[in-house]
Amino acid sequence: MRFKLLPEPPASLDLVADAQRAVPLVPGSEDDCCARLMRRLDFPSRDVARTWLTFLRALELARETASGSFVRESTDPTEAHLREAFHERVYGAREVLAALDTDDPVDVDTVFADFEERVPVWETHRAAEDWRDVWRERVERILAWAVRLDLAAERDDGYVRVHPDREQA
Repeated sequence: MRFKLLPEPPASLDLVADAQRAVPLVPGSEDDCCARLMRRLDFPSRDVARTWLTFLRALELARETASGSFVRESTDPTEAHLREAFHERVYGAREVLAALDTDDPVDVDTVFADFEERVPVWETHRAAEDWRDVWRERVERILAWAVRLDLAAERDDGYVRVHPDREQA
């Protein structure tokens, strides 16, 4: 399963670990989990907390139980784990990163143009007037997270792919 919701990337990946610790070990409702995230991390709204909860699920740091409750996973949020889970479980991450597999930096508009055909049809109908703006912003957010996770680097003229498991030239 791949998840679409993606919060703004934090200044430090420490916030990911802090958010994971805010999810209860004993299963709790979505409302309870969002309230804990808001209280412990000063998230400004339930929507922000819900986005983080969903993102933690994508990163395999929290899970939804069969009863619809949420619980913290014991997975250690190492950078290697976060990179792998982000690449595999965030909708669009693979495709956006693949768009950077060129010799030259790629700007956001070019990445979005390459990604645009992958936007689910129902999403284009749901936000018919501004779906391109919504999804371009998601592509920007994916790129920002890729930079935060050292999967990409931002240059003056665009983004380039980084392969943390390989020695950089």
